[in-house]
Amino acid sequence: VQLQASGGGSVQSGESLLLSCLVKGFTLEEGNVGWFRQAPGQQREGVSCFSAKNGITMSSDSVKGRFTTTGDNAKNTIYLQMNSLKPEDTAVYYCSICARSTDMSSYTYWGQGTLVTVSS
Repeated sequence: VQLQASGGGSVQSGESLLLSCLVKGFTLEEGNVGWFRQAPGQQREGVSCFSAKNGITMSSDSVKGRFTTTGDNAKNTIYLQMNSLKPEDTAVYYCSICARSTDMSSYTYWGQGTLVTVSS
């Protein structure tokens, strides 16, 4: 199984960014895939967990209303649309297989992350 996150970059506060995660060796409909992040010097934080079967996303309180996770079954890819970005969203973002929760114990297998930097 491989999960390849991409799309990170540097943006200004209030701007948007779209992250992508191509999943190989595991089809989205087999389970759940989501995102977590790790800010410099901070513990990892769950962001979302998306079910392609029913389209339901679990999202953390810190991103609700700003971040949206979606999936494209044909491309076996999930996306994280991040709007109204804040400096505190600065982190390395990872996509991971997850278990219907944004608790960090839910994230079981991930690949390399992509860095998002938000400046004020």
